[in-house]
Formats: sequence, C-alpha cells, structure tokens
Amino acid sequence: MKVILIEDVQKLGSMGEVVNVKDGYARNFLFPKNLARVSTDSNLRIIDDIKRKKALALAREKKAAEGLREKLALASCTIAVEAGDDDRLFGSVTAQDISLAFEEEGISIDKRKIVIEEAIKKLGVYHVSVRLHPEVTGEVKVWVVKR
Repeated sequence: MKVILIEDVQKLGSMGEVVNVKDGYARNFLFPKNLARVSTDSNLRIIDDIKRKKALALAREKKAAEGLREKLALASCTIAVEAGDDDRLFGSVTAQDISLAFEEEGISIDKRKIVIEEAIKKLGVYHVSVRLHPEVTGEVKVWVVKR
C-alpha cells in the first residue's frame, strides 16, 4: 500500500514522503496514530500545504531567535556566590543559576538551552553559549562575583 507520511517515522521516512508499506502496518499502526494517509492526489496537496505552513513557522521562529540573539549580545548578568580565599567557589554556577539571573534582568532563557562547556568554579567573567534555535546560537556574558 502506498502511503504519504504526515510525520517523520523512524526507519521509514520523513514527512511528505510517499512510501510503500504492508497493508497491516498501515491500518494497525500508521493510520490510528495519524502518522500517514493513503496516497491520493488530494492528500498530496494537503501534505504540501502542511509542509509550506511548517516552513513558514520555522522561518518565523528563526527570525525571533535571531532577534533574541541580538538582545543577548548586549546583555550580561551578575551572579553573587560564596567563595573561598583563593577565589574558588563552594560548588559551581549552573545553567539554572544563569537562567534565574537573566530572569531578574527581564530576559527569559530556558535553562536547557544554556550550554556550559566547562564547569564554572572560579570567580571571573565567562562567555556562555545559548542554543536559541537549531540554526541560531547566541552568547551571553556572566559575571561571577564574591558575595
């Protein structure tokens, strides 16, 4: 049976592809989970429309992420922590700490998007990467100071 995939299906294909599958697989798995439709001309037009809408949405998200990257390039945050005599921290600064510090500045960054390449365990100024979009990465400045 020829079907059009509505979503990406692992080991089968990506959205919009026309694939040939067994009837039982299509009826019992793909159709009930709304992962595919029967290959017809009208369904092909519907899938093309869905692809176009997804492409527009991704373009909008990328543009918003680029705007946020410009905003983050100008922003910095200060995190006050307990430190010993040799400027070593009691613990380390985490992505959650950075996220909370930026929320106090009025910028909302999801902690899962913050990439700390090396643990922050000393006082100083650090440049931390932020994954805003699969194609857009920004950088923020984090000041770690003694409390």
